[in-house]
Amino acid sequence: MLKVGLTGGIGAGKSEVSRLLVACGAVLIDADRIAREVVEPGTPGLAAIVDTFGEEVLTDAGTLDRPALGSIVFADPAKLASLNAIVHPLVGARSRELEDAAPEDAVVVHDVPLLTENGLAPLYDVVIVVDAPPATQLDRLLRLRGMTEDDARARMAAQATREQRREIADIVIDNDVPLPDLERRVREVWADLAHRARAPREPLGSPEE
Repeated sequence: MLKVGLTGGIGAGKSEVSRLLVACGAVLIDADRIAREVVEPGTPGLAAIVDTFGEEVLTDAGTLDRPALGSIVFADPAKLASLNAIVHPLVGARSRELEDAAPEDAVVVHDVPLLTENGLAPLYDVVIVVDAPPATQLDRLLRLRGMTEDDARARMAAQATREQRREIADIVIDNDVPLPDLERRVREVWADLAHRARAPREPLGSPEE
């Protein structure tokens, strides 16, 4: 099994890259999707969030009001850290369960938005960073997600910088290109990942002579 960490800034187009990797044959473990599952109504995760941030982060139906919570945490690093301390351990535990269920020869891609911020690079055999200029990220957030400029900039500022993400990358995928070029690049990356998955691994922790 080859464990791949896939990350990128908000609006960089990481979801499109993960979709293309799945089409090539990857097993995808989506941290964002799991993060939604672990705070569904009736879960310990949602109860902990309400205890920390109050009833105002719930909708009338009793589900998590994500825009309300986002407006609280993305403008306050301490509150964002409190939220992460609740959600991240739950996401990690569920991710490990899904990874354990994957075939032994699989390329398992962990889609982890905050991989850089949380120092998770050592957990993976390969780290892929989906990269786009901040101006492109901002344009996508405004045009495709309907965010206000202030909200978009706050969310971008709450994440690692472009330079910090690139520092931990084993592979960088430029996603400021036309879709056919992106598809071609992802196929190249997949060929490399598949090769690595088949290659014998060197034993870890060999004693020095």
